[in-house]
Amino acid sequence: MAAKVKVVAHNESCSLCRYIPLVDTIQGDTDEGFANVLTCLAYGAPGNIQSFTELPSVRRYSIVKGMREVQTSKKRPSRIQQRQIFTCAADPAPTISFSSLHLGIGSPTRPPYSIIIMAVPSLVAAAARRRLATSANTFSRSHLDVPSLHATRVLSRVNVASRNSVRAYRPASITAGQRRAISGTSRKRQATPASEEDFNPFEIERESDQVDVCIVGGGPAGLCAAIRLKQLANEAGNEDFRVLLLEKAGEIGDHIVSGNVLEPSALDELLPDWRSEDNPNRFANITAATVDKMRFLTEKSAIPIPAPPQMNNHGNYIISLNELTKWLAERAEEIGVEIYAGFAASEVLYTSDGAVKGVATNDLGIGRDGKPKDSFERGMEFHARCTLLAEGCHGSLTKKVIKKFDLRKDSEVQTYGLGIKEVWEIDPAKFEKGLVAHSMGFPLKSDTYGGGWMYHFGENMVSIGLVVGLDYPNPWMAPYGEFQKMKHHPFYSKYLQGGKCISYGARTLNEGGFQSIPKCAFPGGALIGDTAGFLNVPKIKGTHTAMRSGMLAAEAAFSAVSKSSDEEGAVFLYDYEDSLRKSSIWTELKEVRNMRPSFHSPLGLYGGIIYSGLEAFLFKGKMPWTLSHGKKGDSGATKPASAYPKIEYPKPDGKISFDILTSVSRTGTNHEEDQPCHLQVADWDKHAEEHYPKYQGVENRFCPAGVYEYVEDESKPLGVRFQINSQNCVHCKTCDIKVPGQDITWQTPQGGEGPKYVMT
Repeated sequence: MAAKVKVVAHNESCSLCRYIPLVDTIQGDTDEGFANVLTCLAYGAPGNIQSFTELPSVRRYSIVKGMREVQTSKKRPSRIQQRQIFTCAADPAPTISFSSLHLGIGSPTRPPYSIIIMAVPSLVAAAARRRLATSANTFSRSHLDVPSLHATRVLSRVNVASRNSVRAYRPASITAGQRRAISGTSRKRQATPASEEDFNPFEIERESDQVDVCIVGGGPAGLCAAIRLKQLANEAGNEDFRVLLLEKAGEIGDHIVSGNVLEPSALDELLPDWRSEDNPNRFANITAATVDKMRFLTEKSAIPIPAPPQMNNHGNYIISLNELTKWLAERAEEIGVEIYAGFAASEVLYTSDGAVKGVATNDLGIGRDGKPKDSFERGMEFHARCTLLAEGCHGSLTKKVIKKFDLRKDSEVQTYGLGIKEVWEIDPAKFEKGLVAHSMGFPLKSDTYGGGWMYHFGENMVSIGLVVGLDYPNPWMAPYGEFQKMKHHPFYSKYLQGGKCISYGARTLNEGGFQSIPKCAFPGGALIGDTAGFLNVPKIKGTHTAMRSGMLAAEAAFSAVSKSSDEEGAVFLYDYEDSLRKSSIWTELKEVRNMRPSFHSPLGLYGGIIYSGLEAFLFKGKMPWTLSHGKKGDSGATKPASAYPKIEYPKPDGKISFDILTSVSRTGTNHEEDQPCHLQVADWDKHAEEHYPKYQGVENRFCPAGVYEYVEDESKPLGVRFQINSQNCVHCKTCDIKVPGQDITWQTPQGGEGPKYVMT
C-alpha cells in the first residue's frame, strides 16, 4: 500500500539541524505501516539519514564519513520519544550518494519507499531535483510525482500544529552550510590557494538567490506586504512571482512583543474572513474590548480622567501580536510566500549606480576573537528588484539606508519609547474579560513621558506593561525598576495578587509621529511599518498602520516590478510615497502630531495633558503650528548623574515584582557565546572613561535585560570595568538609542538567536 509519510521534527537538543524547514514529501510504495525519514542536506550531500517506523522495532540510520550504522531498538517509542530518537553525524561526508542508502523497513535490500527532504524552502527546489535525478539507480522519476517542490504547497496541506516543526532555529554550526549546499544557484568558490596560509575564508564569494521582492522582517508590516504581493501576483496569473521574507528569529513571532489592542481595519481589508466563524482557519485568539478605563495615578490613588477619543477601543480586539504573526505567516505560506526564518539580514547590497539590490545574511561560525572557526560559512545574498525593510523600530539596516540616502533630510529626529511587558495568568474571580485600562502619572516623574496598561484577554490572562519615553533626563532612573514599582500600585496589584507571571518582553517603539516620518521610498526599495515610524502615540497603536503601509508598499512594488523588465534593474516606488500621503495613515498621524511633543514644551506634564485634551476634543490637528521634538535626540536628553539624587528601587518580592534575571529567564533568550559581540563598542575602556564618571552606569539602568554592567576592577583607573553580557540581549535596541555617546551599535547576531517570546 502507499505509505503515509509524516513529519517528525528533530529534537531541540540536536546540535546540527534543529527545525530545518520542509521542502517536499516524496512518496513510494511499501507494504508495512507508516514511516518517517529525515534527510539533512548538509555540505552538498544528504549526509545524515534517520528513519523511524510505527512498528515494534525502530531502525535508525546514521551516516558518518560514508559508513552506515544500523541500530535496532526492540522497544516501541512513545510519541514524545519519537521527537528524541534522532541524532546527527557531526561530520557528514560530501561523497555520500543516495545509492548507498536503503531507507526501507526490514531488509536493507528493499527499495527505498519514502523520504522527506529537510532544507531551506523553495530555494532548494532545483538543487533537490538535480540531486535526486542524478541518483537514478536508487530513485526513479516516479518518486518525484508531486505538483511542486515548493514548501508553500506542502505546508498548505499540513495541519497547523505540525507547522511548528518547519520554522527554523538554525545554530551556526549548520545553517549557512545547509542553505548553500542546497542553493538553487551554482556554487561560487575561489580557486584553491597555493597554500592554506594564503587562504582567507572571508574572501569566499557568497552564493545568491534572485527573487522579485525581498522583505526583511516577519512582523505585521512585512507579512501583510508579502500576502498582498502574492494576492496581486496570483490574481494576475503570475504565480512565478517570487516573494521572499527573511526573519532573524528562529520562528516567526519569536521576537514580537506588543500591547496589543488591535484596530482591525487594515486586516479586514487584507483578509476579510480573518475572524469569521465560517472560516476554519480563522484567527481565534481574539478578545473583544468591552470596557475602557483611564486613570491618573498618585502613589496611593487612581483618579479617573477622560480618555481622548483616540483611545476609544469599541470594535477593537485584544490579541497577542506574537500569535497573530505566526498565524499570518501560515496564511502567507499557503498562497506562495517563501518565509526563511532564522536568516539574519546584516548587510544592504547596492548596484553599481547606488540603488539597493537586496541584502546579505551574516557570516556564521566566527569566534569571539573575530577569526573563523571550523564551522565557518559565508552568508548568502538575496537579490531583488525591490527590497522592503520591515525591521520594526530602529532597524539596523534601516539606519544604514536612511543615512546613505539622507531620508531624514526633511524630517525631525526620531524620539522613542521603551515598552516593557509581562503576561500573567490571574485568579478567575478577578478577571474582567475585555477590560482595557491605561494610566498616567505614578511611578514616573513629571519630566518623564509614559504610562501603563493592563488588558484582560483570553481566559484569565492579563497583559500588563509600561512605556517610558526615552527622552527622560535622569540617568538614575531605570525603566525596569519603574515597571516593578507600578505593579505594586493598588490599581494593578489587586488583579495580580495570587496570579502567576508566565512571560516577559521588552521592545522600543517610535514615538516621533508625523514630524519624524522619513522619506520612505529609496532607489530599490522602501521602509514599511514601525521601521518608518507609523505608530499613533495617543492611540497607543501602530499595528494597523504598519499593516496598511505594508499593503500600500506591496501594491506599488508589484506595479513597478510587473511593468518593467528585469534588465531595468532596481525600481523606485514613487507610487508608495504618493499613496502614503493620501492614506488614513497620514491623516491620523497628522491630526495628533502635537500631542506627544507638548509634554516636553514649557507647559510640562500637566500642561501637556491639558493641551493634548484640547487637541483631541477641539483642535483635532487643524491648528497651523507643529510642535517640535527638539534636535538633541533621546541620547542628548540624558543629564549628568550629579544633577539628580540616586534612586534606590525596592527589593522585588518574587510574587508581584521580580529581579531582572528572573524576568530575562522568561524570555527564552539565547545566544551562542563564542561569536563576536553583536553589541558593538569600538573601545570598551574608552567608553567607560567617557561615560562612567558622568552618568554612573546609565547603561545598566536603561537596559531591561541586564546586558550592561560595571564590575569592580582595581586594575582599571576608574576602579571598574565595562562589561557586556550579550547573551542576555532581548533585541530591544534601547542601548543603540539611549547611550549618551552613541558609541554602542546593535548588529544582528547569528540567525535564530535572541528571545523566544510566548503570548507577547
